[in-house]
Amino acid sequence: MTNLGDLEVFAKVVATGSMSLTGKLLGFSPAVVSKRIKRLEDRLGARLLQRTTRQMTLTEAGRGFYERVINILAGIEEAEFYISGRATDLSGTLRLSAPTSFGRMHVAPHLKGFMDEHPKIVVELTLNDGFSNLIAEGYDLAIRVGELSDSSLIARRLASVHRILCASPDYIATHGAPLTIDDLQSHCCLPSQNGDPWRLVGPHGGFVVRPEGGLITNSSEVVREAAIAGIGIALRSTWDIGEELRTGRLVRVLPEVKGSHNITVSAVYPTRQFLPSKVRAFIDYLANVYGPHPYWDRDHAQLPS
Repeated sequence: MTNLGDLEVFAKVVATGSMSLTGKLLGFSPAVVSKRIKRLEDRLGARLLQRTTRQMTLTEAGRGFYERVINILAGIEEAEFYISGRATDLSGTLRLSAPTSFGRMHVAPHLKGFMDEHPKIVVELTLNDGFSNLIAEGYDLAIRVGELSDSSLIARRLASVHRILCASPDYIATHGAPLTIDDLQSHCCLPSQNGDPWRLVGPHGGFVVRPEGGLITNSSEVVREAAIAGIGIALRSTWDIGEELRTGRLVRVLPEVKGSHNITVSAVYPTRQFLPSKVRAFIDYLANVYGPHPYWDRDHAQLPS
């Protein structure tokens, strides 16, 4: 009978695309990983991985085998979940990453509720504005805000993102409010932290604006504070400025215009078939907290529907 550990090693090699990285994650040397893959191939009488100096890919037989292996591993995990009763007694360390601002404002405040429900789980939260390599860096999942590119990761949408043009009342009092898109050319527009153009949608369809102003920064939070301080007009997500809109520290400009609809808050993780129960529980928890109409968009007339 095939060693179950060999199946786990094989699944991890496919997920990481690297024997050395698999060894590092599992505590083996690359030679041991290679030996266990070869043992599995010898036992099956079929080559599972096509290896070259530059890359490693699944053979046709390997692809079909992998699809069945991850279902087997998922079934074992579910069986253990059933026997141990971990639905209400989850344990272990949950490693996740999130964008700095969103994580501080809309993940960290909700950790207590989750940890109260699951006191045996240790949450390890890393905040950064780069896209972490979940497998290479050992994360269980990541919260991402943006338009997800095609990848091998699985994504679950947690909330929609509404982005609007806004400025402080002081800025409007000094410079006036733009009445048309063309008016933005005569205003100080605050670029995003990475300098990307504004992709906007108006009554007549989509268009692109390249914001220009007197501030250049790599920090989204600096852009937010600059708008509040009255330096210029910014394109901001309502999850970021909902409180400022409610208190009047920021007001919406060009209300018929908003950011493109392709931006979402999502939970991403390496695979759907073998999802640890603690990860599933946390994703379900956040989805319930945010709901179909996130709290940061509720009860304010200026926020988009």
